[in-house]
Amino acid sequence: MDILVFRTNLFNHDLVQRAGEHLDAMHGVSRWNVDMHDIDFILRIEAEQVSPRNVEEALQKAGYFCEELED
Repeated sequence: MDILVFRTNLFNHDLVQRAGEHLDAMHGVSRWNVDMHDIDFILRIEAEQVSPRNVEEALQKAGYFCEELED
């Protein structure tokens, strides 16, 4: 299981819910959450065989900012 971490613009519950529909539709994503108390609105995803680029592209195509945070 991989943990993927991203900086986003998901600053309220409506945005999180709408973006979550895209995350829930991604094959390999088992759990995810957004820390709306963090300045970067951190998205953490538990997944298997999911590319960070695929997550970024899926959310960006849906109109959200999403950028992987490197280790």
